[in-house]
Amino acid sequence: MYCLLTLITVYLAAVQAQQVGTLKAEVHPSLPWQKCTKSGGCVTQSQGKVVLDANWRWVHTTSGYANCYTGQKWDASVCPDGVTCAQNCAVDGADYSGTYGITTSGNALTLKFVTKGENTNVGSRVYLMASDDTNYEMFKLKNQEFTFDVDVSKLPCGLNGALYFSEMAADGGKSKYANNKAGAKYGTGYCDAQCPRDIKFINGEGNVAGWSGSETDPNSGKGNYGTCCNEMDIWEANSIANAYTPHPCTVTGQTRCSGTQCAEYCDQPGCDWNPYRMGDKNLYGPGKTVDTTKKMTVVT
Repeated sequence: MYCLLTLITVYLAAVQAQQVGTLKAEVHPSLPWQKCTKSGGCVTQSQGKVVLDANWRWVHTTSGYANCYTGQKWDASVCPDGVTCAQNCAVDGADYSGTYGITTSGNALTLKFVTKGENTNVGSRVYLMASDDTNYEMFKLKNQEFTFDVDVSKLPCGLNGALYFSEMAADGGKSKYANNKAGAKYGTGYCDAQCPRDIKFINGEGNVAGWSGSETDPNSGKGNYGTCCNEMDIWEANSIANAYTPHPCTVTGQTRCSGTQCAEYCDQPGCDWNPYRMGDKNLYGPGKTVDTTKKMTVVT
């Protein structure tokens, strides 16, 4: 199974679309990384870059600046149904640092939780791009090791700084769904084992049918459809706690679900390993064996 690397600060619903806007150029921040073998040593993948999930991007009509979705509501004049909505709405390029608080320096990636500018942005989710800069980097990690450095010293209890793999399509669904013109270059095609129903566009269609606003988030809601796939949480953590959790599914690859069906495809709670709950209460945290006041190295 090939999986896509996902890095995220918090789980947050925003807006996702399928056509490509022309109002701002999309420039992916550089993030080199390394592939290592016993015989050949480590080789830097200098073309590595990250892309922002389409769920966070501004979505507007293909003919102008009008929003396709505002607050908790679709604009029915451009989104009367899912197919028409995907044809009428475009996702645009992102201001990674100014709007979303996403920066890179050398091989380091920084994701800010709250970024205040013309508007206030909360959280982000980014994916590692392949060297062609149009597809996601895919990993097949059976019998291989995966390692990274992380600094959670400024993440308090209640926040989730996560690194995980999900079984998304390498091109973000662009080749499979005719109305998805944006593809991986603009961060489309998300799925996970929670089968989230707050994703605005799934399988090249707007998730318009049955859409209702969230009771707790003024900018979110959920539709009839969800998007499911296998998920492996390598790292879900803050400075107080961490967990390592596989979430297997009965489906292969990104799969759309409907209504109550979305709770049946995957192991949503997962089989997690949390050291504190398992009895080692002095392993992880500020000043503990794994001291979260300092940068650390995580090895699978």
